[in-house]
Amino acid sequence: MLDKLNPPQRAAVLHAQGPLLVLAGAGSGKTRVIVEKIAYLIESGRYSARRIAAITFTNKSAKEMRERVAKRLRGEVVNDITLCTFHALGLKFLQIEHAAVGLKRGFSIFDADDAAAQIKDLCGGANAKPDDIEDVKNLISRAKNAGLSPEQAALAARSNREKNAALVYSLYQARLTAFNAVDFDDLIRLPVQVLEENPDIAAAWRERIGYLLVDECQDTNDAQYRLLKQLAGPAGNFTCVGDDDQSIYAWRGANPENLHNMGVEYPNLQVIKLEQNYRCSNRVLRAANALIAHNPHEHLKTLWSDQADGERIRVWECRNSEHEAEKVAAEIQFLGNSRGIPWSDFCILFRGNFQSRPLEKALQLVGVPYHLTGGTVFLERQEVKDTLAWLRLLVNPDDDTAFMRAVQSPKRDVGAGTLAKLAELAAEKDMPMAQAAESMGALAQLTPRAANSLSKFTDIVRALRHDMRELSSADLIRRMVKDCGLLTELRHQAKDEAGYQRRAANLEELAQWFERGPRGASAADLAAQLALLSRNDKDDGGNAVRMMTLHASKGLEFPYVFIVGCEDGVLPHQVSLDEGNLEEERRLLYVGITRAKVQLWMTYSKLTRKFGEHIRLKPSRFFDEIPAAEMQRDGADPVADAAHKQERAKAGLAAIQALFDD
Repeated sequence: MLDKLNPPQRAAVLHAQGPLLVLAGAGSGKTRVIVEKIAYLIESGRYSARRIAAITFTNKSAKEMRERVAKRLRGEVVNDITLCTFHALGLKFLQIEHAAVGLKRGFSIFDADDAAAQIKDLCGGANAKPDDIEDVKNLISRAKNAGLSPEQAALAARSNREKNAALVYSLYQARLTAFNAVDFDDLIRLPVQVLEENPDIAAAWRERIGYLLVDECQDTNDAQYRLLKQLAGPAGNFTCVGDDDQSIYAWRGANPENLHNMGVEYPNLQVIKLEQNYRCSNRVLRAANALIAHNPHEHLKTLWSDQADGERIRVWECRNSEHEAEKVAAEIQFLGNSRGIPWSDFCILFRGNFQSRPLEKALQLVGVPYHLTGGTVFLERQEVKDTLAWLRLLVNPDDDTAFMRAVQSPKRDVGAGTLAKLAELAAEKDMPMAQAAESMGALAQLTPRAANSLSKFTDIVRALRHDMRELSSADLIRRMVKDCGLLTELRHQAKDEAGYQRRAANLEELAQWFERGPRGASAADLAAQLALLSRNDKDDGGNAVRMMTLHASKGLEFPYVFIVGCEDGVLPHQVSLDEGNLEEERRLLYVGITRAKVQLWMTYSKLTRKFGEHIRLKPSRFFDEIPAAEMQRDGADPVADAAHKQERAKAGLAAIQALFDD
């Protein structure tokens, strides 16, 4: 298989000793390099499959990579490879080393809603301002992504808001410990803490993972980079694959400087650049290269392709966002109908989700199906979250957050007042709420009605916990939703039978997910794995035009791409303009441009309305960084415009003729 790789790809695969950084340009076949390298390490006998770990950033990319490795290697060997996300690796680590951080087996993983609820309560509950809560939540997450403990965050705090957030962080972490729980950020921070403070554990894990591959390493935050270094150790037997030109997640803690730091901390680091692009036309690549050349580079890449030049980038000036949406929708409808192009070959990209509304309306008016990435997804549905809260409570009786959701799902005679009293009694006795609910002394201090409801609830929990020993995880889910009353509640809530069946089917799908889970995994293991699934992992829109943010488009490709809203203040964003920091915005547009395989459109509006007034907009300053020869502006090329109109006219006549033929 090595003979099918280009020379830099082959060199990256064959480099098996010491640290390697592969700077892989957009569409340069980086996933193929990772897959072939895994195969080479195993087939050459250098490493057994059990000692290889390949880390990605999303469950979707981990799944795709696993499928490609399985196809390449065949047989069961792929199941021996650790192939997962950073957070899944952190979970696996904590499930083995839980005692080192004071956790018990079966610990819970708080999702974003659980974490936000606790932080809101610690900030003053209903009296706290939403913006203040969000600010504290973000500062805590930023501290964890930097690998800081509560004590370290307090020492690093400078402003009053940072000092306040550090105090809340300390209280929040104490609650997590009491609940025998962690949040997503802890899945990286805590393993780093253990590895840095325990040389014996670090040595054992370096023996366990002999060779490490990391995809999208430009997106690592400081804690993830420290985890990488601890697992690789001084020998540095790793391959990091990334692209500094596609680092677009600084807002959530990613630090592209980690690529530079790697060369400092590993002086023998070898750097290989993948510059041949297998996706885009040369015209699109010349535009992308010219744009990104305005950013400073330690390792400059110049993407090239052996494909033809292709169509020039179409640049449209529109009156406003509604006119822009109408033009885009009309062009997609025309191309789809006249050329027989599947709707799923088209993608519309924008800076923020707020830009999708006029586009949705315009596509609906012309009858073109669309799929908006990032809508409400399976794991966010109420009945699914209720079921997972029950499961968390069964496997982790210390999880007060799961208890409070489960005891009210379905509704029973246990109101907010009863829960507040129970929480107070539990705190006095230094016990979790689930244990307090079983205490005769605690129940005696509640109203008879509430005490009776709690007794019935604990009876159900006790019976299900007994069933958990005998039933498969999938059958436990099926029995649980029936015995705890969730299915009955869904029937009461449903307006009709179809509505009930739809929501009940979600619970059956959840059970089937557990059925398809890893063999031998316990309900606790599977619940933890499910908690790691990201919001956008399940996002198959069928044959429909894709609409998504530029951030969400990373790693994807489409034949026909429209980038809308190319105005100063939108792309680049106004905050970046105010701060004079355009590098990440430039990288974001670079990502969007390099999604296009066949043709690219970039559009902007002249006017917008704010507070009832018309405001004039300026085209994005990034247009000035793209060579004029690579763009075709409306009205600037009469010959090209005439050809486009003629194609539309022919298509219109053909459509009329088809009506008569029918």
